[in-house]
Amino acid sequence: MTLRRQAVIDVGTNSVKLLVAEIGSSGVHPVIERSEQTRLGRGFYETHVLLSDAITQTAGAVAAFARTAQEHGASPVRVLATSAARDAVNRASLIEAIERASEVKVEIISGEQEAELVFRGVATDPQLDGRRLLILDVGGGSTEFIVGAGKHHQFSESFDIGTVRLLERLRPADPPSKEDLANCRARLKEFFAKEVRPVMEPCLADRANLTLVGTGGTTTILARMEKQMSGFQREEIEGTVLSRTRIGHWMEKLWSLSVAQRREIAGVPGGRADIVPMGAAIYEAVMDQFGFGEVFVSTRGLRFGALMPQNE
Repeated sequence: MTLRRQAVIDVGTNSVKLLVAEIGSSGVHPVIERSEQTRLGRGFYETHVLLSDAITQTAGAVAAFARTAQEHGASPVRVLATSAARDAVNRASLIEAIERASEVKVEIISGEQEAELVFRGVATDPQLDGRRLLILDVGGGSTEFIVGAGKHHQFSESFDIGTVRLLERLRPADPPSKEDLANCRARLKEFFAKEVRPVMEPCLADRANLTLVGTGGTTTILARMEKQMSGFQREEIEGTVLSRTRIGHWMEKLWSLSVAQRREIAGVPGGRADIVPMGAAIYEAVMDQFGFGEVFVSTRGLRFGALMPQNE
C-alpha cells in the first residue's frame, strides 16, 4: 500500500491546529498533531475587525506549523480558515499576513464546505458506521449542526454561538457567580428556542435513531477531564461517551471555579480554562433542548475530512 504524507492547518477563531497524516487506502493515519491558541477572534464580535496582534500571532503559528509539516515530508500543506476569517471585514489582511509568513495559500471555506469536511472526517470512524448522525461542532465563533448518514451530510446549519463569542457576551465574574451560571443557561435556552429549534426540528423528528456526536475542542477536553488525562491521547479519547448527567456534573464544577482553579483540573489546557465552561454550557443546552441522553466524542472532523481523497 502506497502512503502519501499530507498536512492541513486549521485556522479557527480560538486556535490554529496542525494535522500531518499518512493517507492511504485504509484512511487517514495521524503522524503529528499540534495546537496553538492565538485567539484570533478576541474582541471581534462588536466590530467584526480582526485585531492586528491577533493576525500577527496567527500568521506566526501557521508559518511554524507549515515548516513543521514540510520538515516531516508533508506535501501539499493546506491552510483552511473558518468562522472568524469568513466574517471579518479585514479578512484580506489575515490572508496576506499568513501567506507572506508561510508561503502557503490560504483557503477561506464556506460554512457548507466546513460542514461537509467535518462530516466526512467524523464518518470515517468505524464505530459510527451505519448510524444516522447529528454532529455538533462547537467552535470559538460558531456552532455547526450537521445531519447525515453514509459518507456525506444531508443537512447543515451554522449558528452564531461559540465559546469565545459567548464568553465575550456574558463576561462572567472570576469565579462566576450563581447568577452568571443562571444567566448563561437562560440566554442559551432562549437562543436555542428562537434560533436553533425552528431550523433543526424537522431534521430531528426521529431522534431514537440519531446519534449525537461531538467533535472539536470542547468534547475533547470534557473527555480528558472525565478520564483525568493530562495530555491529548487520541485512542483514549475517541469514542468516549458522556452522559447528560456527567455533562451536568462538569457544568456545576467548571462554573464554581476561578480560571486559575480550572487550570488545575486534569485535562484542561491552561489557555482554554476561560472558555471551557462556555462549551460545556452549549452541549448542555443542545442535550436539554432536543432530549439527548449522551454524546459520543469524536476526535475526527474538519482536518480528517480535508485530507481525505476528494473523490470519496
